[in-house]
Formats: sequence, structure tokens, C-alpha cells
Amino acid sequence: MTGLDLSSPVAVVGTGTMGQGIAQVALVAGHVVRLYDALPGRAEEAAAALAARLDRLVAKERMSAADRDAAVARLRPAAGPAELADCSLVVEAVVERLEAKQELFRALEDVVDDDCLLATNTSSLSVTAVGGALRHPGRLVGLHFFNPAPLLPLVEVVSGYATDVTSATRAYGIARAWGKTPVACADTPGFIVNRIARPFYAEAFAVLESQAADPATIDAVLRECGGFRMGAFELTDLIGQDVNESVTHSVWRSFFRDVRFTPSLAQRRLVESGRLGRKSGHGWYDYSDGTGAAERPEPHTAEKAEPPAYVVVEGDLGPAAELLTLIREAGIPVREEDEDQGSRIVLPGGGQLALADGQTSVEFRDVVYFDLALDYRKAGRIALSASQDTARATLAGATGLFQALGKDVSVIGDAPGMIVARTVARIVDLAHDAVAKGVATEEDIDTAMRLGVNYPLGPFEWSRRLGRNWAYALLDDLHLRDPSGRYAPSLALYRHAYASEKREGTS
Repeated sequence: MTGLDLSSPVAVVGTGTMGQGIAQVALVAGHVVRLYDALPGRAEEAAAALAARLDRLVAKERMSAADRDAAVARLRPAAGPAELADCSLVVEAVVERLEAKQELFRALEDVVDDDCLLATNTSSLSVTAVGGALRHPGRLVGLHFFNPAPLLPLVEVVSGYATDVTSATRAYGIARAWGKTPVACADTPGFIVNRIARPFYAEAFAVLESQAADPATIDAVLRECGGFRMGAFELTDLIGQDVNESVTHSVWRSFFRDVRFTPSLAQRRLVESGRLGRKSGHGWYDYSDGTGAAERPEPHTAEKAEPPAYVVVEGDLGPAAELLTLIREAGIPVREEDEDQGSRIVLPGGGQLALADGQTSVEFRDVVYFDLALDYRKAGRIALSASQDTARATLAGATGLFQALGKDVSVIGDAPGMIVARTVARIVDLAHDAVAKGVATEEDIDTAMRLGVNYPLGPFEWSRRLGRNWAYALLDDLHLRDPSGRYAPSLALYRHAYASEKREGTS
């Protein structure tokens, strides 16, 4: 797949943050770039701001002065759409309103040549709907860059219902030629990243709304146990609560108010209060000191407890099997026993520890659940879930066990599926559902989630590591306890788990 010839001018319409970022990418790639904005003077202001950006790259020795001068010489503010007539690609980055984008592309279609590729950088609107206003909608494709466009490598190349294969192929090649990592995607609400990432925020907010844990503790567990770069609360503060909620509402509405994408009432109240995150000085956390650093409470961390004298491990711990090695390395004797009825760690007093599975602590006498970890050896924190009926000695023994492994322990309320486990299970489910519906390939989804939102693993990497029916079993348990449909496993995930069982039964 080839990109544009460097002699072909590229136009960027819309000179906000995204427009300037995309223009910088095209400039650095070697193109003449024409900047246009409907507001008088904005294109010239954006050109000056872009030149200043390139100056900073020179100061940081990331660009030579000669390359900077050449790039600035290729940057041409345009007074009107007619000055874009010789461009081979026009990328739109204007306000996220369907009518505004349709009006723009209708005007461009009257100006540019028939072989000019038209691209929208929309993150929430339907590419099909944007192209529906064109005489030749096959020339329109989605080129969804991520902010900041010069730094983040991912570009979602979105094919609308009427997009020609040749247009999508050209767009894919352009993104690759510009040094980006493109992924191909069908036109679906949220595309890949904004569709599959919804549970990362939604489940953290749900745990908060159930009063099982506070934001600082949930964030710490997602980072230090789940391996995510940031927790959901600090990340939405960075994105902007209004922006994050707007994307959630857009995906929810576009899926005809599918309960799996239901927005959070807690986040709605935060937005209504004007606490939008870092940009307003206050979100989930307080940024009022002006430094951009949050004043936040410390995560809940349990007091020191004595480890058990020994443990009995019954059955296969599955994704948590590495704990056996860690427990032995800590000098705690381990006795293993075969068990057909499940897998658990039994403490000397008879209390049990089990990996979060979608059930609640209140259902079983004297059981403490522990959360899923990306890597139990490297994890700095483990969350434990207990009910009001859990014996204090059992919770103390579970706490002391994980502390003996060098982990901080956060005790949360009786939250089925806990924090990391239910989040990962839902992400895996949405990913399987997306592949089954032709949204993207497994490889492109994994790439998109790693590069677009810095997940430690792609959903299918998680799925392979955890076992074919792990996510299905956890969500099925959750669905029994919350039959709203929010946790109902998709048909695709059911088929995935059932096919595994069938093969195992005949092998």
C-alpha cells in the first residue's frame, strides 16, 4: 500500500489542536500543506503556531534547523476552499457536528479533482453519514488520528458503507508512509478504540457507585495490579470528563442505548458540577494548585498482618497459578490437592481465597476473593474483596499472605468480579463481538488497544493468556447476579468458549 507522492499537496481543514497536529505530521513527511479554516485569520495563526512547534523540536534536537526551515516553507495558509483545488488529499478536522462536516465536504467536492481523497478525522460520527452528502461517497474515508497526532502512532482507517476499497487502501498507505501504524476498521460506533475501551471507564465508575472502593484505590489497583498505564479516574481527568462522557453517550446512542454502553450517573454529576478534570482545576481529583499534579487521597492499603503458617491449594488456580511459586519462595509451605469442585487457596483456619469469578463473597461462607493481576510476580498491589460475614481471621490471613509476597493490599467491598477481572472480561467480550461483526481483525484490535490507549495487552492477548472460557464464565456469573444485560456474554464469546469445550471433549 503506497502513500501520496511528496509532490502532492495535502490540505487540512480545521486548525484546532487535531488539525495542527495532522498538518505537522504531513509537513514532517515532506508534503506541501495547505491550512484552511472558515474563521478569518485562524489559518495564519495556526501556521505561526505550527512554526513555533517546529522551533521547539529544533531546540530539543529532534529536528534540524534546515528541515525546520524547509517544512515552514511548505506550509501555506489558504484564504478559501478554492485554494485547495490542486490537493490530492484533504483531511477534515472541524467541529464534531454532522451537518458542518457534510456542508464542508459538499463544498470541497465542487473544488477538488475527482481523484482527490477526502478524509474525516471524526472520532464519534458515522463516516457513512458524513459521506452520505457527497455525489461520490466512495472517495471519503475516515482517518482517525489520536491526540497528540505527532506523537501517538495509531491511525484508525475507517471504511464507511460506501467507501471504495481503493480509497481505504490509499488512506492506509498514506498513514503508513507518514510513519504511523494504521489499522483497518469498518464504520461502527466508536470505531475500534472508543468502542472497546468503554468498560475500562464504566466498570471503575460502577465499582465507585456501588461504594465498594474510592477512586484513588480503584486507580491504584488498575495500575499496580492490572498493569494499565493510568487508572480510569486519573485518565478521564486528563481527557476531560465532558469529552469522555460525550464519547460514551455517542457510542451508547449509536448502539440504540445498548445497556452494555450505559453512561455513568456519577460521571454525569461530575460534569454537571463543572468538575471537568485538569483543565478546570478539579475532576475526580483536585488540581487547584495550578501545577497540573493532583491532590488525591492515598489508596486504601491494609495494615500489616501475619501470614498463614501454611496453605492448601485445591484444584488449578488457572490465571493465578504463579502464586504457588511465589508463596513457596516466601517460605510458606504449600500442600496441593486435586479438587474437582473448583480452585481455591485454603488457610489453616479453613477460610478460603479464590480468584475473582463474578460471584460475591456473601454467597459463600468465609471466602475472600482476590483480583486478577497482569503479572502476579511484578504486581505491586493486590485487591481483596470480602463481605460483612467474612471472618476477620480469614481476611487477616489473606492480607498477610499477599503482604508476605511483597504486595500492598487494598481491601474493597463485596464487588463481584472485583476491579481488574470484570474490566478485562468485558473488554475481551467486546473485542470478540467486534471481530464476529466484521469491525476489524484480532490483530488490528490488539494493535489499536495497545497503541491507542496504552493497554498492557491487547484483548486477544489477554484472552489467550487467561484461557478460552475464562471471560465467558466470569461474565456469565455476573449476568446471573445482574440480569440487566450489562454483563451478558456476547454470542461470539459464547461460541469461543463452547468451541474450546467441544475440542477438549473430543481430544
